[in-house]
Formats: sequence, structure tokens, C-alpha cells
Amino acid sequence: MERSLTMELVRVTEAAALSSARWMGRGKKEEADDAATTAMRNVFDTIPMKGTVVIGEGEMDEAPMLYIGEKLGTGEGPSVDVAVDPLEGTNIVASGGGNALAVIAIADAGNLLHAPDMYMQKIAVGPQAAGKIDINASIADNIKAVAQAKGKDVEDVVVTVLDRERHAQVIRDIRDAGARIKFIQDGDVAGIINTAFEETGVDLYIGTGGAPEGVISAVALKCLGGEQQAKLAPQNDEQLARCKKMGIDDISRVLHMEDLVAGDDAIFAATGVTDGELLKGVHYHGENARTQSLVMRAKSGTVRFVDGTHNVKKKPNFVMKP
Repeated sequence: MERSLTMELVRVTEAAALSSARWMGRGKKEEADDAATTAMRNVFDTIPMKGTVVIGEGEMDEAPMLYIGEKLGTGEGPSVDVAVDPLEGTNIVASGGGNALAVIAIADAGNLLHAPDMYMQKIAVGPQAAGKIDINASIADNIKAVAQAKGKDVEDVVVTVLDRERHAQVIRDIRDAGARIKFIQDGDVAGIINTAFEETGVDLYIGTGGAPEGVISAVALKCLGGEQQAKLAPQNDEQLARCKKMGIDDISRVLHMEDLVAGDDAIFAATGVTDGELLKGVHYHGENARTQSLVMRAKSGTVRFVDGTHNVKKKPNFVMKP
């Protein structure tokens, strides 16, 4: 992949964030998502690449744009798989919460798992604890392993968990082990990425969330030297058949990093839509809007935080006023 793609992708996530942030707290998640998707799709047309959406807004008959199989880019440059989540946290934006992101992940063609839209069991850590976790081990054993790897007492370990009824046993196990819990309402991509940054105070992510988001977060951790393990969790025969159709026959198999994102290169970009522990959301100052983005590449290990100031009047198509 071309090195220049890293900054090109930031332009895409910035546009999605600027377009959806105006909907914060207005209770209209579909409008926020539509704004992000439209802006992201428009900027993709200017990116020098031959991209194919492998994780997007749904099948072609379900989504008008950024659908699975859609071709993106100018048609010149490297051939890449594209995973997008124009608005990771639609409910977050609608309710005025934190940690909503506009997200893109790319890898060389054929290297991203074509994860079906279903649940995925996940466990994730940052670089200090990479190689120490085991999704088949008990939660207590994983917490102890992370504590040892990071030189902490178990009581000081913080585990991020989506606040869902399905995680009742997970929550009990974490508490029984003696660790602390940070609950999130939505946005497990942000929750997983946070394990790789000390300033967030998060050590471990455990729980079941979306499979497409699991691939996107795996790209981020690949760039950061972290680790994620996963298992697909189909809920019915239709989802099981979808797994097989996509070439995933053994759903009990543990998916490691190389299964989720193969090869030695990948790029991840995200722009904050609402304020979070890692990235600030879109802030408006008169005619200007400020954004904060994160972009990183696995091959070089480079991690950049990009602060942008945008003249709203010069980007009317990217700042939608509801």
C-alpha cells in the first residue's frame, strides 16, 4: 500500500465526523448515520486506490452506498480491502454520549476477514499484554495474566465491558476475580482501541459485540502491537448459513490476529465525533470546526494524532445542518 494513503484516509473520516456531529443529542440516529455515510462516500471518490468494501453498511440491496462489494476510489493505485463504520456509535450521537467515532480500516486485497453481520465474542489487550491472553481460558486467569504483564495488582486492572444483559455472567466473573469494570453503552471499537493507550486507564476488553467491528478493531490493534482473539457467535440457522457461505465453516475456531487481518500491512483511521477518552469530538468555534483524528499504519508502526481546523463555510457539504 502507498504510504500517502494514511493521510488521505483522515480526510475521509474527518468528513464523516463533521457531517454527523451536528446531530449530537438530537435523538435521530438514522439521520446522523446517513450524514456520515454520505460524506464518507463522497470523499472516497477522490482517494487514489482500487478499494472494495468488505465490511460496510450492509448488502447492496440493504444499503444505498458503502455496501459490501462496492468499489471505492479513483480506480488507480493499490488494490485494497476496505472496512468502514461511518458512525461507530449511532446511539451515542443520538443521545449525546461519548466515544463516537468515524472509522476506516484498509489492508491489501484479500487480507481482511469478511466478517458477517452477527455477534462475535472478543478479548483484547494492548501491546504490553499481547501474547498473554487466551479466549478459552477463564476470565480470572486472563485478568491475572494481564495484571502480571503490566506489573499491576489484580485490583488495579480495569476491564471494559459493554453494558448489556448478555454480559451478566462476564460481569460477575470480573468482579469475583477482583478487577474493576468500566462500562460502555455502545462503541466497542473505541473500547478495544483504548486498551492500547495508557492514558485511557483501560487494560482489557472482554465481551460480545459486532463481528464487523471486531475486524476493524483488530486492524487498529495490529497497528499498535496489541492483540485480539475472537469467536463468531451466530444466533440462528440463517446466521450459521451465512458463515458457511462466507467460507467460515468452523465457528468454534478461535480467530487470531492473522485470521482477522492477514499480511504485514494495514492502515486504520478514526476521527472523534463526540468527546472520548482518546479523541476529542467535533467542536464548533464560529465559522470553524475542530476535529481530532488518529491514523496509524501496521508496517511502519507510526501512530499519528491529527488536529484539524475546518472552515465550515468552505465545506458546506460536510457540515450538515439538520
